[in-house]
Amino acid sequence: MSFDVIANWITQNSTLILGATWQTIYMVAVSGIVGFAVGIPLGVILHITKKGGLAENVRFNQILGAIVNIGRSVPFLVLMVAIIPVTKLIVGTFIGTTAAIVPLTIGAIPFVARLIESALLEVPSGLVEAAQAMGARPVQIITKVLLPEALPTILNSVTITLVTLVSYSAMAGTVGGGGLGDVAIRYGFYRYDIIVMAVTVVMLIVLVQIIQSIGDAIVRRVDHR
Repeated sequence: MSFDVIANWITQNSTLILGATWQTIYMVAVSGIVGFAVGIPLGVILHITKKGGLAENVRFNQILGAIVNIGRSVPFLVLMVAIIPVTKLIVGTFIGTTAAIVPLTIGAIPFVARLIESALLEVPSGLVEAAQAMGARPVQIITKVLLPEALPTILNSVTITLVTLVSYSAMAGTVGGGGLGDVAIRYGFYRYDIIVMAVTVVMLIVLVQIIQSIGDAIVRRVDHR
């Protein structure tokens, strides 16, 4: 297959590819924003309620940790099917780009929570102890010490999550979730069109590379260690 053949196909189907790319970006962006909004506080709670934490509550930590682990252990395709009633309740349908955001978000939340918890564990305990010695309240320690010190790792976690959501969004296409995955399945797999498969794979790779490059650049700017 020559490059000219692929180039001609892209020219003739640019609207389809650009539309699917936008749908993928839309799914990843919205689910990422909501996932971070819930997952980051959840990760902070997991960190501060562990044994020896700022708000130690081992029993609560174990229960919350178990729930997070269950959420992380369910394969994404299984999750999409399992929460169809929830998706229909929220958006009125379980098919389409907007519907796919629901399982993407639910899948992202426990993933983000564990990444944030790990990022906070990297903050030297001496900094927390120094803040406590100066009379800082737990909320002040979280906002002025833990989160700022862990910021580079948190931003790296954001990048990892967005890259993961790109792959999840492609899987969502197998059940009519829209985006590049949907194009690959409907126009590539079902029609045995290798050009479609090649173009969608390339577009997914490009999206991942863009996200990773931007994320790495931001981390380098904020990391002064």
